[in-house]
Amino acid sequence: MTAAARRASRLPPVVGDALLPALLLLNVLTTRPVHELPVAAALTAALALPLLWRRRAPLPVFGAVAAAALVQWLADVQLPADVALLVALYTAAAHSGRRGALVAAAVVEAGALLACLRWAPGGAFLTPFVAVTAMVVAAAVLGVNVRTTRAYLAAVEERAARLEHEQEQQARLAVAEERTRITREMHDIVTHNLSVMVALTDAAVYAQHRSPDRATTAMLQVSETGRQALTDMRRALGVLRTDEPDAQRHPLPGIAQLESLADQMGAAGLPTRLEVHGGHGHVPATAQLTVYRLVQEALTNTLKHTPTGTRATVRIGCSTGAVTVDVTDSGPRPPRPAATPSGHGIPGMRERAAAYGGTLRAGPLPGGGWGVRTRLLLDGGGAVSA
Repeated sequence: MTAAARRASRLPPVVGDALLPALLLLNVLTTRPVHELPVAAALTAALALPLLWRRRAPLPVFGAVAAAALVQWLADVQLPADVALLVALYTAAAHSGRRGALVAAAVVEAGALLACLRWAPGGAFLTPFVAVTAMVVAAAVLGVNVRTTRAYLAAVEERAARLEHEQEQQARLAVAEERTRITREMHDIVTHNLSVMVALTDAAVYAQHRSPDRATTAMLQVSETGRQALTDMRRALGVLRTDEPDAQRHPLPGIAQLESLADQMGAAGLPTRLEVHGGHGHVPATAQLTVYRLVQEALTNTLKHTPTGTRATVRIGCSTGAVTVDVTDSGPRPPRPAATPSGHGIPGMRERAAAYGGTLRAGPLPGGGWGVRTRLLLDGGGAVSA
């Protein structure tokens, strides 16, 4: 039975629609006397055959069936094919609006009243009228319920499609944000470490004959800087797990690592003084990483674009709700190439600061040199992206 039902569900709807007219015509042909057969068959065909098109034109089909029923009533012929009126009413209620369903139900109810007045057995009008009225109401209510269910399912499908589209958009935005984060991280890591390695290599080449020990120390620092760069790049690309030895040896950069950064810059030829005011234990790790990258980028710009002898000062102020970053140097005042909008450098620093509600200011200082200053807010719900 299950297999038969499954095969029946695959048949075209018109096959099921043709079943009722075929049964009604077969009933008339097998039960009516020969002298009544032409009229009964013609009326049955007029009532039942329009049902073949009920799904494509529900209201016109209902009108045709109602007109055939009126002709039947005028001809004073009772037929089982009157059930076609209920089918047509159900179809009209299922495929038209509320007004169309009410009009169709009123027409069928009027027909039921006329039929019971003429054909009620033994003058018992009330019982058959109530029974027929119940069938009319049931057909109309069933059609309205089907239409409501269909509309609800359509709304659910539309909402599901909209949610799927929104999820795809969110996924694309997340991918774009991750790409931006990786690009920013890679720029800071590569620019800083390559600048330091170039400066250390130049110093090693210069000192290899005069002071071999200093040259060896510089080359060892180049090696350590390269390893640190590789670790930072792996972490930025998301391929370094927290349980790996490299991750434990090189924790996520923060305010505590600024001292090592200052020493590294000093070894590369940029003497850097670090001042940290206030405790930073309450500062989130992502905010500390932002502070580290801002200082790193500022010092790298100073190393690349100032002559030998320039000094830099880094001041970090930690309070309950904010962290202040102030990086100054004693170099010349001409604008740095990194200050031009290129999508990296200072624009990238502005993006990092904006993630914590800060506005970065970078430019020449009144007394000479260059300064970078911003204030990161810690009580604004966290950063959008580290």
